[in-house]
Amino acid sequence: MRDAGRIVARALEQAARLIAPGVSTRELDAAIEDVFREAGAQALFKGVPGKVPYPAASCISVNDEVVHGIPGDHLLDTGDLVSIDTACRLAGWCADSAWTFPVGSVDETKTRLLEVGQRVLELAIKEVGRQTRWSQVAAPMSEVVHQAGFSVVEELVGHGIGREMHEDPQVPNYVSKSLRKADFALEPGLVLAIEPMINAGSKHVRTSKKDHWTVRTADGQPSCHFEHTVAITAEGPLVVTARDSS
Repeated sequence: MRDAGRIVARALEQAARLIAPGVSTRELDAAIEDVFREAGAQALFKGVPGKVPYPAASCISVNDEVVHGIPGDHLLDTGDLVSIDTACRLAGWCADSAWTFPVGSVDETKTRLLEVGQRVLELAIKEVGRQTRWSQVAAPMSEVVHQAGFSVVEELVGHGIGREMHEDPQVPNYVSKSLRKADFALEPGLVLAIEPMINAGSKHVRTSKKDHWTVRTADGQPSCHFEHTVAITAEGPLVVTARDSS
């Protein structure tokens, strides 16, 4: 999985280098697919079933698009936020990661949103190594978001990952009474795709009726998405998709 994680990190780096005003989201996706092809890795997003099969190697979501944005002719503009999410399988093992990037200079709200998103993911990774149950991680994650005046997306969650991209357990970024029954133990050998999705405004989202994939904030406010594949080991958490993974 670390080998797959290195490739996912490299793909995100390659796409990030291209981010600039006037660049299309299709160009970012092509860069990611090239990395996977050269590494002999399978692009896991391509062909994922739905009302229509997902058509690309990555999900690229801009501004109020939370996740699952389909790459295309849309051109990035100064002040945009662009979230890039991708995953691959190598030698039978999967890795999944996402990051949100600014396009040039962004406004204060978007700057704070990026800061909070990264802080929440870093907090989750640290707490996974300290706590015994996932709910003990999710609670401080959502607290940081709410203290910043933002909201946690509740309709979409992280997931276990291994031989398949999506495995049990589901990994919510918040705690509620209904979710407490689905809480799970944090034990060595468990690998999680931890992916906080944070909205500047309301937590509510809607899925495009046009492409059946793109999820947007219901109020049109910007969103961010940060994700790492994290393995729980006896020595502590290992970020499989870290850029400096060795």
